[in-house]
Amino acid sequence: MQNLTYSIIVQISRYLIIFLFAFYVYGSFSSYLKSKEKAEKIYNRQLRIMFIIHFLSMLILFLHNSKAAYVWLYLGQMLFLFLMDLTFRATYKHISRSLLNMTNMLMMIGFVELSRLNTGYATRQLIFASVTCILCLLVPQFIDFFEFYTKLGIAYAVVGIAMLAAVYVFGTENYGAKNWISIKGIVFQPSEFVKIIYVFFLASFLSKFRDFKHVVIIGIMAAVHVGILVLEKDLGGALLFFITFLFMLFVATGKKRYLLAGFGGGAAASVVAYKMFSHVRIRVMAFIDPWSHIDNEGYQVTQSLFAIGTGGLLGMGFSEGAPEDIPVVASDFIFAAIAEEFGTFFGICLILLEICMFMMFVRISLSMRKVFYKLVALGLSIEYITQTLLNLGGVTKFLPSTGVTLPLISYGGSSIISTIFMIFIVQGMYILSMDQEEEEMKNEGRKEA
Repeated sequence: MQNLTYSIIVQISRYLIIFLFAFYVYGSFSSYLKSKEKAEKIYNRQLRIMFIIHFLSMLILFLHNSKAAYVWLYLGQMLFLFLMDLTFRATYKHISRSLLNMTNMLMMIGFVELSRLNTGYATRQLIFASVTCILCLLVPQFIDFFEFYTKLGIAYAVVGIAMLAAVYVFGTENYGAKNWISIKGIVFQPSEFVKIIYVFFLASFLSKFRDFKHVVIIGIMAAVHVGILVLEKDLGGALLFFITFLFMLFVATGKKRYLLAGFGGGAAASVVAYKMFSHVRIRVMAFIDPWSHIDNEGYQVTQSLFAIGTGGLLGMGFSEGAPEDIPVVASDFIFAAIAEEFGTFFGICLILLEICMFMMFVRISLSMRKVFYKLVALGLSIEYITQTLLNLGGVTKFLPSTGVTLPLISYGGSSIISTIFMIFIVQGMYILSMDQEEEEMKNEGRKEA
């Protein structure tokens, strides 16, 4: 009787979670077209939906295993999400609720899935996110000083290159790439933080110099960043940095020849990387024909595809799958675990939500008046969507696996810390633009009076 009750709860919750999440994603897109008052109602409804999905998911985990750890995780995660929304809205009058809601929802999905996979990972992820969000309360305050930040172009380049070079000298190898540093048991990935500095470096120079001579100089400095990552065999990071440079350069200059030359150079570099690095050849082999190498090189990809296929459109039900069969599932392949138990339809909605966040980034970038602000927001948005697509492409066999994480969802302290900072830098720009707009309206009102 108890098993029957549990099965009924799982099945009802499965459909309810899928419906609520789809409704949530629809609200994220439709809010763009609504008046401010109607959009506020959508945001409040989204908040309630997030807490319902979170409660149902954690309830299923508790009923399935009856571990007290799930109760404490639920309470900790719920308190974090509640305070995250309350504190930022109380601190900043003009905060983008759309961006805040999407950030919270994506983190909530990550918390829930990590609770399912490994309670230790879920606990650490919650701690990382909590500490980072406390620090990010101050980030919008520093956006006002961006005029000063534009003068630090060389400093950004030097710091970024030094951090990446330190990994080459002192780093440890993990899954074929030497991109981690371990200090007294604390392991972190410097490239996750350098990617933010890298955007500031590019924005600082491209906002002031766009002639061919300076483009060459900027390109050389960007190539040093990418080259160090290639030497460390962190080809996912190298690709992320390269694409960011290419599109920021194109937007800043408006010259298509730079874009075409970049794609050509990138294709040639890919061939060189394939010849040079054995782990690249292994990943390409697994991408082309994983089924012929299912016991070795293709095992990870095939297990991912099995999981997604087994889940079908509506999933097996939360906690009913076998995501532990997928290697590195908590970080690189977490999307496969989500699709297996929540379903492909839920996975498609998740992808749409990631795209919606990217669109919000671009929208904020376009609203900024100063070129430096525009380019920083654009660069961070390119990094966000590129990392998302690289991760999803590897999981679904659309691209060779690159080892990058799914932003805000995958396990990883460096990943979630850097992503939260990226989001609140963009959020700070939005707050600044809204504050300026309100001040201008007040000044206009005084003049008319």
